[in-house]
Amino acid sequence: MSDAASDSVRYQKKDFWSGENLRYRQPHFRMEKAARLITKAARGQDQSLLDIGCGPATLATLLPANIRYHGIDIAIHDPAPNLIEADLVGSPVAFSGERFDIIIAQGFFEYVGKVQAQKFSEITQLMKPDSTFIASYVNFDHRERDIYTPYNNVQPLDDFRASLAQHFAIRRYFATSHNWSHREPSREPVRSVNLHLNLRVPVISRALAVQYFFICARRG
Repeated sequence: MSDAASDSVRYQKKDFWSGENLRYRQPHFRMEKAARLITKAARGQDQSLLDIGCGPATLATLLPANIRYHGIDIAIHDPAPNLIEADLVGSPVAFSGERFDIIIAQGFFEYVGKVQAQKFSEITQLMKPDSTFIASYVNFDHRERDIYTPYNNVQPLDDFRASLAQHFAIRRYFATSHNWSHREPSREPVRSVNLHLNLRVPVISRALAVQYFFICARRG
C-alpha cells in the first residue's frame, strides 16, 4: 500500500515508525496500565500474549513470567524469535499461524485509516474461544481535544465502540485516566490514582477521559 491511499488517507510507513517507536523505549502511563490489565486477565496462568503494534516491545518488561510475550510491528529494532516485522496496514495481522490467549492493541487503531473493520476481523482469527482482546482508543470527544498529526482514523467514541461491537463482545470499557488536559497524568498523586482506577463516569468521562480501554471477548 502506498503512503497516500485512496480518499487521501495517509498511512505512515517504516521510515516514520523507525524513529517514532524509539519514543516508547521507556514505559509510559498507558503501557503500565495495560500491563496491569494483562496480568489480571492471565489470572496467574501460563498465557500467550500478542502485542499488536508493539514498537520496541517495552511492554514485555512489565509482565510476569507466566505470560509468553509475542509482538508484531512495522519497525522492529531488535529482532528476536518472538517478534515479527510486518506492515500491519498493508498486510494481514497474523503471527505464523498462532492463536493467543490475550491480544492487545494499544495506540494502534488511530493509525489504520480506512481498514479498521478489516483489522478487527483479522484479530478475531488470532483468538482462541476464550481469549481476551484489549484495545485502546483516544477519546476524541475530550473537552480539549488534541489530535496528533499522524492520526488518520479520528472518530467519536460511540462510532469506534459500535464498529468494535460488530466483531467482538465488549465486556467493559473505561477511561485510561481522567485529566483536564488531553494527556495522561504525570504528576503524583493524580497519576497513581488513575493508574489503579478503571472507571467510566457518565458525562464526566465523555469530557475528561484521555483515552479508553476496551476489554473484549470473541463473539459466539
